[in-house]
Amino acid sequence: MKKNGKYLFTSESVGEGHPDKVADQISDSVLDAIFTHDPKARVDCETLVMQGTVMITGQITTCTYINIPKIVRQTLQEIGFDNAKDGLDWETCGILVSLTEQSPDIAMGVNESKGHEQGAGDQGMVFGYATNETKEFMPLPIMLAHKLVKRLAECRKTKLMPYLRPDCKSQVTVEYEGGKPKCVKTVVIAAQNNGTVDDATLKKDIVEKVIKNVIPANMLAEDIKYVINGTGRFVIGGTLADSGLTGRKIIVDTYGGVGSHGGGCFSGKDPSKVDRSGCYMARYIAKNVVASGLADQCEIQISYAIGVAQPISVLVNSYETGKLSDEQILELVKKYFDMRPKAIIDQLNLLRPIYKKTAVFGHFGREDADFPWEKTDMAEQLKKEIEKAKKA
Repeated sequence: MKKNGKYLFTSESVGEGHPDKVADQISDSVLDAIFTHDPKARVDCETLVMQGTVMITGQITTCTYINIPKIVRQTLQEIGFDNAKDGLDWETCGILVSLTEQSPDIAMGVNESKGHEQGAGDQGMVFGYATNETKEFMPLPIMLAHKLVKRLAECRKTKLMPYLRPDCKSQVTVEYEGGKPKCVKTVVIAAQNNGTVDDATLKKDIVEKVIKNVIPANMLAEDIKYVINGTGRFVIGGTLADSGLTGRKIIVDTYGGVGSHGGGCFSGKDPSKVDRSGCYMARYIAKNVVASGLADQCEIQISYAIGVAQPISVLVNSYETGKLSDEQILELVKKYFDMRPKAIIDQLNLLRPIYKKTAVFGHFGREDADFPWEKTDMAEQLKKEIEKAKKA
């Protein structure tokens, strides 16, 4: 984020019934089912959802058996796809499965063996980001956007707004001044419904039961604008309106457009793929840097080469908010954080079936014991380095 001036910044989120998020949740449900019995598996699971059909493909090497159609149906049921009029019904939809094993050429460089430590699962660069503008160390627009779609799901499942259907999106525009969030200027909500509610009631309920439940009153601008179901109707949704594919919501999954993105998605991938584990580590590092007071905001870039354990490069960007120079912070990052793939997996305890719940409402900024990349357990150690630097 910029340090000076007044400006607007917007982020969006999508709910658990959005077709792309349905695909992410299915892919991560498959990963979790495999990891429950075979944590050493290699998984790259891609899901395509369309009207009446789910297709599972990818490369999976495992010693266990899982019932993929059963996992798909259970995931769809939990989301709330119980009506073919939404395009998918968990009981009757068609399910196609076409899988192969991981390439042995990739396995040579990735798998640990005698004389060879585990290398990165692919080349590429990953980014992590943190800011002290919220208690979650996340940008405010994406945190509010996630909370809004989560609240829509709660209102649907608890029957507080029984006419809602699973598909939904949110968008939040925040006004910043001097690099700090000042107020929320615009909230956009697209909420699929069953057509039994009139437009005025729908808009009133969303403002009162969703938006004002999530966004503190003192953060609502005096001239705030609400755009709710902007076309005037959102009954046809889900896979009747759109297909869905794993990995198409990478900005929703991360920081809402703040900072940089390496381009790789997370869902359906085991942590040997640094697209996922490397991003988790970069977030862990950035969050600890900010939590320690070393900087008000921090972005970490790590780059990898396939089959190579040590990162090719590491970059720190504190956006000129650091108590030390970026070069000094980088030296501390290298001193305290091991960014080799196996070290990341061990440090963050990633060989567990924890991934399905990451696939909706964001991978970061979540208070969940199963998300160790959100811990700030290195902040005190980094804080001591600030004192050392002052005395030097």
